[in-house]
Amino acid sequence: MKIKNRLSLYFTLISASILLLVMIVVYLVFVSSLRNDFYHRLKDRLQVAAKLYLEADELSKDSLEEVRTSYLAKLSDEVIRIYDFKNAAAFIPDQQQYWSNKVINRVRYDGSIKYFENNNQVVGIYYRDNQGDFVILGSARDTGSEIRLLQLQKIMLIVFIVSNVFLFLIGRWLSYRILSPIDGLVAQMQKIRADNLETRVVVNNEDDEIGILAKNFNSLLEHLDNAFELQRTFVANASHELRTPITTIIGEAEVGLKRTRDEEEYRAILKSIIADADKLKDTITGLMELAQVDMDFTRAKLTPIRIDDLLWELQDYWGTKLKAPLLKVSISKLPKDERFLIINANKSLLVIAFNNIIGNAFKFSENNPVECELFADEITMQIKFIDQGIGVDENDRKKVLEPFYRSKNAEKYPGSGIGLYVTRKIIELFKGTVSILSASGKGLIVSISFVQDKKR
Repeated sequence: MKIKNRLSLYFTLISASILLLVMIVVYLVFVSSLRNDFYHRLKDRLQVAAKLYLEADELSKDSLEEVRTSYLAKLSDEVIRIYDFKNAAAFIPDQQQYWSNKVINRVRYDGSIKYFENNNQVVGIYYRDNQGDFVILGSARDTGSEIRLLQLQKIMLIVFIVSNVFLFLIGRWLSYRILSPIDGLVAQMQKIRADNLETRVVVNNEDDEIGILAKNFNSLLEHLDNAFELQRTFVANASHELRTPITTIIGEAEVGLKRTRDEEEYRAILKSIIADADKLKDTITGLMELAQVDMDFTRAKLTPIRIDDLLWELQDYWGTKLKAPLLKVSISKLPKDERFLIINANKSLLVIAFNNIIGNAFKFSENNPVECELFADEITMQIKFIDQGIGVDENDRKKVLEPFYRSKNAEKYPGSGIGLYVTRKIIELFKGTVSILSASGKGLIVSISFVQDKKR
């Protein structure tokens, strides 16, 4: 059963239960009111009977006639008995005593009683008169109320059925209105395939449940897109990157075997083979690092990371590694609220990203000092790494963030062209961006930016 139908059914059942409960309460109150009213009418009949039989000698002829006229209109199944102090029927013949001594004595003790028995209502009163003390008991059936209650039951049944149909239709309408955003979300999801994983579903309201679902789905798409991108990158680039050094090694070995050569020529060929083998090793290492980082993306545990503290840790690390304070961290601006120095990230991955940039900075600047500048306010956080190296041509600035790409002026340096690509993937995982500013021969500036969370 679809959620829409379940919601409609649940809404109808809950509403019908509440309506039924209200109807039952109204019905019981109405029954109680009718019974109490009939008890009063029956008690009035007993008062009339008392005046007719016990006080007839004290009433005028006109008053007695009025009492008899009132008393002539009997109720349905009406029975009235008057009992004397011996519990014997008086004035009204009673061959078989209608009420037991227990009931009669209870009236004497309590002063009055009323109860329901065999569809009849019974009322008893204790009446003191100059002729003695008497117990007057009467019973009758309230046929008029029974007819009204039967009509009320029919009306309630019709109202209950019609109301449930109406409630079900309202429930259907509400469920369609409430779940229509999910239909739109599903329609967007159905358009996403393996070839367009970069597509994201639209989040209309980030605070409601559907918005949270859409955000989590987009996050899942991002992880899948990273995984597919790795696969596409590996297939597209690994074959070329691996084939080139292997082909070169095979070609040099074949050249060396074509004829007998002297020792120096063999040494030159072997050195060339070793150099190509080293390149092949670097490429394989880069591919394994890329695969490992991408695998960590899907299981990275995010924790609050304070960026300034992390930068101070990296300064100490590189100072120890290079045995000189060559990484210089400076802070150009700090926010008033220290929470704007914190991002949700995985520390180990973030260290890999920063170290890739710092390592390249030292490598391409021949271990000259590298500056790290932090700027943070309530809007953005920016970390800049500034070196004094060979820089990157303007045409290569975006390309160096792609896998296996190396600019021409960097070919003499060891490397596989994986580091900055891995850095970009890690920073993008934590909702950041990487940009490069440089002029060839004038150093490199790698800038990492994070947009501050406005809900802090």
